[in-house]
Amino acid sequence: MRAGRFPLLYPTVSFAVLLFVLGAIWYAASSQNSPAVYLLLFGLTAVFLVSIPHTLLNLADVTIAPESAKPAFAGEEVSVPVEIMNCSRATRRGIELVLPGSGGKRRRVDYIAAGKAARVTLRFPAKHRGEHRVGTFRLTSIYPLGFVRVVKKFASSQTYLVYPEPSGDPRLPTQRARSPHSRPQMELGEGDDFAGVRAYVPGESQHHIDWRAVARGQPLMTKQFAAEAEGSVRLDFFAVRFTGVEEKLSQLALWVIEAERVRRPYSLRLPNTDIAPAVGEAHFHRCMRSLSLFPEGERV
Repeated sequence: MRAGRFPLLYPTVSFAVLLFVLGAIWYAASSQNSPAVYLLLFGLTAVFLVSIPHTLLNLADVTIAPESAKPAFAGEEVSVPVEIMNCSRATRRGIELVLPGSGGKRRRVDYIAAGKAARVTLRFPAKHRGEHRVGTFRLTSIYPLGFVRVVKKFASSQTYLVYPEPSGDPRLPTQRARSPHSRPQMELGEGDDFAGVRAYVPGESQHHIDWRAVARGQPLMTKQFAAEAEGSVRLDFFAVRFTGVEEKLSQLALWVIEAERVRRPYSLRLPNTDIAPAVGEAHFHRCMRSLSLFPEGERV
């Protein structure tokens, strides 16, 4: 990723303290006409001046490579993995990565060897549904003495999706879209024999999580049960009982999660969008993307 043209340099709080100390030493040296105090004054000033190029060099040939951010539900956290690469022949220390607008959260890397890289993850709250731009990353450092801060900016056109916050009635609609010649088929639902586990889908109910497996150090898995189902469930925007658009989208998001959890084929109907029945991760994200990108203020 290409950085800004020039790194920026800012004074820190420690710089203000240093100025106060130097002023006090200068006053003492001039009032007492003491060579030793003057020597101390010049020594501290020289140390400060020498630290400035060292601070600038600490971010020289350091760049970043952000990865794609996975979609998140409103109210949860967005995670952006970033690799900080040291392309120089010297060790870099005390580097921080910050993303303005993410609540001021920083990720610090204390040590990056020459020619190596460090991986960090920036996390910030997903406030509103929709497609959002990540913005501009910043690498900062005050190494070695902390009197000045050097900043390198990395503009990014990367975007991430925030799905609607799931809420409402978890019970799926009773209407099912089916053909007159369709046959009953075994689906994964609730209330019958245990039929195995599958990967946990963020946002769904935690009631069926296999907590024993989690206690053994395994990832989150959801229990599944065999149930008899016929046809597919039709999730219709116009059939949702809520009047507000956001409430309708939240209800549909919850139904998509529940239908996916029980592995029951489902279709989604929105204004100007009609997604055919299916099931699976690709279908899940397609439906969620349609809900996420639903125009705000749309009249229905």
